[in-house]
Amino acid sequence: MRDAAKRDRARELRRDLTLAERKLWEVLKQRQLDGHRFRRQHPLGSYIADFACLEAGIVIEVDGGQHHDNELDRRRDRYMQGIGFEVLRFWNNDVLQNLEGVCAVIALALAERCPHPDLPPQAGEGADQGA
Repeated sequence: MRDAAKRDRARELRRDLTLAERKLWEVLKQRQLDGHRFRRQHPLGSYIADFACLEAGIVIEVDGGQHHDNELDRRRDRYMQGIGFEVLRFWNNDVLQNLEGVCAVIALALAERCPHPDLPPQAGEGADQGA
């Protein structure tokens, strides 16, 4: 897909979020989840991720029934992992019925991949060591 076409498709997807995507976006937008910035319907290579946190290298996909045992999704996940992203997949029902649990899984993945952005530097990580 050409860059302009991919950009237009991403804009269209942002405008037409599913109910589950909209509900999750309400939690992810404006750095509400542990201060991390997420983008919605973000182009990565020839794919468009539902949500992506570039600083932590995490992609979140919210899937409906059409994604059950889908080879295209497995290929997409391999691509994302190949460029350094961890892919988290959630079913629409999980987001709609257990948003708190979904957010807990995302928060754990963020903590494992990227230290909290508001924490002060630890010794040896930019802190003045009284040289």
